[in-house]
Amino acid sequence: MRIQLTLHSHEPRPVIPINYQYPLSAAIYKIIQRADTNYAAFLHNNGYSKEGSGKQFKLFTFSDIRAPFAPPVSDRLYLKSQEIRVIVCFHIPDAAENFVKGLFMKQQLEIADSSSRAVFTISRVEALPSGLPAEIKKPVLLQPISPVITGVKNDRGHYDYRSPQDADYAACLLHNWIEKYLAANPGTVETAAGLRNQITLEVELLTQPPQERKPIIKAGTVAASKLRGYTRFKLKVTAPHPMIELALNAGIGIHSSQGFGCLEVTA
Repeated sequence: MRIQLTLHSHEPRPVIPINYQYPLSAAIYKIIQRADTNYAAFLHNNGYSKEGSGKQFKLFTFSDIRAPFAPPVSDRLYLKSQEIRVIVCFHIPDAAENFVKGLFMKQQLEIADSSSRAVFTISRVEALPSGLPAEIKKPVLLQPISPVITGVKNDRGHYDYRSPQDADYAACLLHNWIEKYLAANPGTVETAAGLRNQITLEVELLTQPPQERKPIIKAGTVAASKLRGYTRFKLKVTAPHPMIELALNAGIGIHSSQGFGCLEVTA
């Protein structure tokens, strides 16, 4: 399910970190925890595990913040409006839609780090259609609305990040996407090889090259981690309906629960 949150700042000109993804993810967790501690603990501590892999996936994601910004100053973003919007996506049953909408309505949300703090009240919660047709008869075009991060692990266990212009980019995305699907569907008779045979995934570049972003998770701490992701491209996908639905609900690529790899259906 996908919801759009409209938030209003308590300050006339709020300031947020340029690396706002981690504090925003933490703020979303806090709201969930206040209403449903069991679900929050599950997301934070366990998530969904792919059998035999030891890997865990927190199957939710969110978009970039949508608001007018002044030019950034150092590592700060200055909002030109008191209102911002963000799309939050969860891979949960549709029956939970009203429950999730109720979780967020009128809640306060804080985007803060050691240098600045902005407090918002959620004034509106809207359920959004996925944009996915009930019956898929042709390839679906998906567009990132937050940076997509993917890569290949090197000998040190770190990722060598890939660009949409790299030949193995689609293969990297597909590998992670299949792992997420198998984690979300434990006991499925499907295998990775079987799923791969049902999917085509192609990168469509635009007239301008993909936009590179270099966000930092836990910026300003000893645990800071530098990432590299991309927007401004499209993915042409043929896949079973449940798999495309998963990509829309949980993001594609890695670090999705930190606000990366959020997608929408486009023309």
